[in-house]
Amino acid sequence: MSFSITLPDGSKRDFDKALTVGDLAHNIATSLGKAAVAAKVDGQLEPVDYQLNKNAKVAIITNKAIITNKDDEALNVLRATAAFLFEAVAKKAYPELHFGEHAADKDGFYVDTDKTNQIKISELPQLEKAMKKSIKNGEKIEHVQVAKSDLEAEFKDDPYKGALLKNEKGDTVDAYKLGDFTDFGFDVLLPNTGKIKYFKLLSVAGAYWMGKSSNPMLQRISGTAFFKESALKADLKRRDEIKERDHRTIGRDLDLFFVDPKVGAGLPYWMPKGATIRRVIERYIIDKEVADGYQHVYTPVLMNLNAYKTSGHWAHYRDDMFPPMDMGDGEMLELRPMNCPSHIEIYKHHIRSYRELPIRIAELGMMHRYEKSGALSGLQRVREMTLNDGHTFVALDQVQDEFAKILKLIMDVYKDFDITDYYFRFSYRDPKNTQKYFSNDEMWEKSQKMLKGAMDDLGLDYVEAEGEAAFYGPKLDIQTKTALGNDETMSTIQLDFMLPERFNLTYVGKDGEEHRPVMIHRGIVGTMERFVAYLTEIYKGAFPTWLAPIQVEVIPVNLDAHSDYAKKVRDELNKRGFRAEADLRNEKLGYKIRESQTQKIPYTLVLGDKEMKANSVNVRPYGTDDEIAKSLDDFIKEIDKDVNSYSRKNK
Repeated sequence: MSFSITLPDGSKRDFDKALTVGDLAHNIATSLGKAAVAAKVDGQLEPVDYQLNKNAKVAIITNKAIITNKDDEALNVLRATAAFLFEAVAKKAYPELHFGEHAADKDGFYVDTDKTNQIKISELPQLEKAMKKSIKNGEKIEHVQVAKSDLEAEFKDDPYKGALLKNEKGDTVDAYKLGDFTDFGFDVLLPNTGKIKYFKLLSVAGAYWMGKSSNPMLQRISGTAFFKESALKADLKRRDEIKERDHRTIGRDLDLFFVDPKVGAGLPYWMPKGATIRRVIERYIIDKEVADGYQHVYTPVLMNLNAYKTSGHWAHYRDDMFPPMDMGDGEMLELRPMNCPSHIEIYKHHIRSYRELPIRIAELGMMHRYEKSGALSGLQRVREMTLNDGHTFVALDQVQDEFAKILKLIMDVYKDFDITDYYFRFSYRDPKNTQKYFSNDEMWEKSQKMLKGAMDDLGLDYVEAEGEAAFYGPKLDIQTKTALGNDETMSTIQLDFMLPERFNLTYVGKDGEEHRPVMIHRGIVGTMERFVAYLTEIYKGAFPTWLAPIQVEVIPVNLDAHSDYAKKVRDELNKRGFRAEADLRNEKLGYKIRESQTQKIPYTLVLGDKEMKANSVNVRPYGTDDEIAKSLDDFIKEIDKDVNSYSRKNK
């Protein structure tokens, strides 16, 4: 036997007998052997005990870095091993426990479990203790080939493992053993538990089996693992920050919204305070758009399916659309996934002249998306949403000016909401992806060149992203960083030559002939749901005064002596258009003041004898220990300036 191993630097090593990946790593360097986690063998991820016995290209993955420059793969192997170890100790602690899906990725790992009395978060420390004992002992994890029939017998009482086994091809299955425990479905694991250095079991949560709401609800145990203690500590600190900013937690604590799977997963109920925030945003954006020349409309949430077949949504977007409703007389109605065809119908309702262009149509349009249960998350991923949508119909020579006008509107809105962390992305098609994009090379080249030219003329600094275009045309996406560090499209401007063609849109030109308009799709702040989630997280629930659901909390020092004055101040503020409430509960003064701070109300007014006699207020701004005495008239001037300046720091 004679074979060669080619390393990433192009060098070769010759061998005359088989060896494992681990042996190869030690052969290269003792330190590499100790740090080896797995390897890429001819591009395939393999464990360190994988046998090498023929010519191959091999890249060793270590716990410090990966020679192939994919440094997340080592962590994935580590986290998968931690998930496997969790399964082993959990099965020992709860013999009746069943296992569903498991996964390991950049966010950590999870294991779906099921038993009569589900695992509680209070039980995680004991399971961690059992895992640490195994890690201290450095117990061997064995990579084995097991007959599928043997695994079927072993998991005969576990309906989830039995279902997963059916997806395994062949008569034998790749599996791993730790003592008496065996499981499958892991790509590569570490050779022993001692290599799991630093880990943490994080949470328990419900998760539908296979992500389908019609299936049983399992218990998902989540965790994470790192090779360095400092990395684990940094990650746990980051997670604590995420918890503080998570709009779902803040939404619950401030009573903004709720989602109840029992009455409809992904369908938010807006409580009065959350509805107030949304209403302020909606009024703001409508006024802003009307002032910018948009005509606001209302269009139905249902539309004939044929419209979406004409637009191409049915062909390109069907998996994200709810099933059509058969009305029994040949008419098929569809819950709209997009507003574009609706606004096209508004345009088509009249004969249009070049003198009318640009025609700007906007709507806070309700849409529906067929999101899987596992993808739903608070207000960020929902099944029903209201999009701040707009479509402009222009002549070809108006594209650049209209593009600049839309971008200016977006930047003005960002200024008012104090959105500063964003970048521009030019999203164009992947010409190889013929399934996603309609096939008209000439039209694509024309629209991409025109949009890129408009961006270049404005001097925009942007990145390019192939394959991120809409199915009908290229777009400028404005990407923001959420408070949790995720990249998200906030605003978009899309150039479309296709839909005007498909719907035969025309206008009468100067020459009296019919011409085809260009359609510009644009969204300023996205959906109300996602935008409120974004603002909730960046503000940590402490909304600026102009957006705050309650702007002023009025608290009397003594209910008997000062309630009437408190009501008078509250009523005067409400009459002037501010959102004020008076706390007239029979609770201690300190408790009321603390609760006002907990609810993150911008201004707390404490009123006693002194304030009542002087027609003044004692102002306690949120987030400070300040107590400022001023006349009621002066306070009204202050809050009026605060609201009218959109609560900007530099007023």
